[in-house]
Amino acid sequence: MATTDTPVLDLLGKMTEDSAEYCDLDPRSFMMARIAALIAVDAPPISYMTNIGAAKDFDVTVEDLQGLFAAVAPIVGTARVASAAGNVARALGLAIAVAEEEVEAAAR
Repeated sequence: MATTDTPVLDLLGKMTEDSAEYCDLDPRSFMMARIAALIAVDAPPISYMTNIGAAKDFDVTVEDLQGLFAAVAPIVGTARVASAAGNVARALGLAIAVAEEEVEAAAR
């Protein structure tokens, strides 16, 4: 039985924590691997929003993401990379909209 207002997000967070515990990668490499997997599965913008936000905490840069896109393109194909680039842009737009809404709510 769910005991919070965000049971699905809580579950996803717990799954991420659990996978990190079983992985010997450093946090930055862990986030890069997660983003590569998102590209491979053609993940939606919200997935990028949550993971890129966390990746920034581990010094993953825009240049790193561009390099990652180039590295996986021969394997996943240009269509997946183009889709990922669009979804990252949408994710950044979502993040900006959420931040603006939080600022407006705080001002009230």
